[in-house]
Amino acid sequence: MTQEHPNEDLWERHAGWWQDQCTDGADPEYAELIVPLAAELLAGYDRVLDVGAGEGQLSRLADEQGASLVVGVDPTKAQLSKAAQRAGGPVYVRASAEALPLASGSFDAAVACLVFEHIEAMDTAVAEASRTLLDGGRFLLFLNHPLLQTPDSGWIDDHVLDPPEQYWRIGAYLRESVMIEEVQKDVFLPFVHRPLSRYVNALLDAGLAIDRMLEPAPPSGFLAAAPEYPQAESIPRLLVLVCRKVPPAG
Repeated sequence: MTQEHPNEDLWERHAGWWQDQCTDGADPEYAELIVPLAAELLAGYDRVLDVGAGEGQLSRLADEQGASLVVGVDPTKAQLSKAAQRAGGPVYVRASAEALPLASGSFDAAVACLVFEHIEAMDTAVAEASRTLLDGGRFLLFLNHPLLQTPDSGWIDDHVLDPPEQYWRIGAYLRESVMIEEVQKDVFLPFVHRPLSRYVNALLDAGLAIDRMLEPAPPSGFLAAAPEYPQAESIPRLLVLVCRKVPPAG
């Protein structure tokens, strides 16, 4: 659902919703899929940047795994206040992903989890993340899958067919769009849909080579909460691009 909404800082306004619904084990996709996958992919990295850290869920993870420096960056005051309350290990900085106040080459790993699909200046944000990495450093980009995020996509129960069929309809996939989406009653957040090629090309332009692309199936906790969609295990909700910073040629 989309709706016109006053131009205000929606993330600041709805930080409490995110903290209550998506952190500390409240959300099965985070608890059963995203956090374990991030733990695996960040293991062994010593200086970690968390772009769009929110209340610090993945920053705390990197700190607990033994990183000597973890910096979480987020523009939302309410999120960083909660992050500071929940753990003292990471360092938190209030800033936007498009203008990171951090020295170039400061980190050997960076992660952006469900962040860049909310940023209109995505190319700039990707370039900034790359700038902060050492050559050979890892960049993890977790996204709501672009097929899932396409406007007018959704489940279709086709009763014209005999027997009836259920399938996922994909909307205007190639058309980039910005929308304000009602994710829960009276909770409105900005989303930017863009096709996968836009992300891939932005990464390559910023000197980030893609080593792996992951499309994990939804976790059991999510599937158990959506029994009305028996085909849900075949529709990817998450996309993860595992990237490596490549030194400039020559």
